[in-house]
Amino acid sequence: MTDAQKTAADTTLRASGDSPPDPRPAPVPLLEPREGIPAVTATDVALTEVIAAFAAGHGPVAVDAERASGYRYGQRAYLVQLRREGAGSVLIDPVGCPDLTAFGEAIGDTEWVLHAATQDLPCLRDIGMVPTRLFDTELAGRLAGFARVGLGAMVENVLGFALEKGHSAVDWSTRPLPEPWLRYAALDVELLVDLRDALEEELERQGKLEWARQEFAAIAAAPPPPPRKDPWRRTSGMHKVRRRRQMAVVRELWTARDQVAQRRDVSPGKVLGDGAIVEAALNLPPNSHALAALPGFGNRMGRRQLEQWQAAVDRARALPDSELPQPGQPLNGPPPPRSWADKDPAAAARLSAARAAVTTLAESLNLPQENLIAPDTVRRLCWEPPAEPAPETVAEVLAGHGARRWQIEQVTPILTEALLTNGD
Repeated sequence: MTDAQKTAADTTLRASGDSPPDPRPAPVPLLEPREGIPAVTATDVALTEVIAAFAAGHGPVAVDAERASGYRYGQRAYLVQLRREGAGSVLIDPVGCPDLTAFGEAIGDTEWVLHAATQDLPCLRDIGMVPTRLFDTELAGRLAGFARVGLGAMVENVLGFALEKGHSAVDWSTRPLPEPWLRYAALDVELLVDLRDALEEELERQGKLEWARQEFAAIAAAPPPPPRKDPWRRTSGMHKVRRRRQMAVVRELWTARDQVAQRRDVSPGKVLGDGAIVEAALNLPPNSHALAALPGFGNRMGRRQLEQWQAAVDRARALPDSELPQPGQPLNGPPPPRSWADKDPAAAARLSAARAAVTTLAESLNLPQENLIAPDTVRRLCWEPPAEPAPETVAEVLAGHGARRWQIEQVTPILTEALLTNGD
């Protein structure tokens, strides 16, 4: 039993619905990895040695990745942290070792332990790391009813150790990486398997372990998400832009900015802020002199930069009406719930009853409503219910929208009742 496991055994797990336990000792600061800070693996020779060590290890593999969000274009991994019993911890540089497919193949169907897996899996997939089985400690914490599910909070609440989180938002594309950053990165996987084991016991105690396993299997089996349609519509402040010509300016500036950011490999926000794009759209400046007077296009911006942004504005100004973007996005599903009372009062009544029932059940199960059943699934069911609502037909609709078996078993009775009571 590790020191962390001993501490966990002496620590009362506290979920959001539990009564406060007796006062506990202050968390123990976790300052150094057990075997010290590992050297960064950045060559094929070193990677071969790491792969052999992990293939010979045993038990789950703790996995984490660091990106350079806010500094670089895209969401690629700039450091991968791994730990396995018998192999220790390693830090791999994906810049020097861009293909880690062999690592995934070497550990086969070993369970991966990640925290908030859906955040890291896309960048891991890009370098050839794809798990067949996983355990998500953040999701496990949600299902177990913990109010705070960040890694630091979970390690402290469950294991009694305090992680230092000061380097979470640094530029991980920096080379060489400073030693304090490497220490922080190694500590992120130091106790991940210990946390996994403690949460598995807690889920088992609450009768939710099978629920968690179904959730983890769904994450591991999920395909990569499709590219977002019209990503420019997510520009911060877009709600101020109402005219189609103005929307065209946002689209042209967003596209020009994205091309520059990709070419320079920097975060788009460092090229041109969302606020500046919206200001240009609202004001439709006729020339670069007028553009320079707008917030976000200040004196520090060079003439060539101003001209390239003004060219984007001019392209939008010159578009024929037929090529201007339409307000909003084509709906793929029901309309916003705020409009239901006018469009379909019966559907609005069904949704109100369903939401109330889901809230009550989620509270009784001590887990978030969105983990009990996706709100979008509830809306779709209430907007287009089965012709003859019954447990069998409701369950079929829920499964068609991706609900897991445990979710269907829990919510089918209450949603069926909501449809029958309010679905005139």
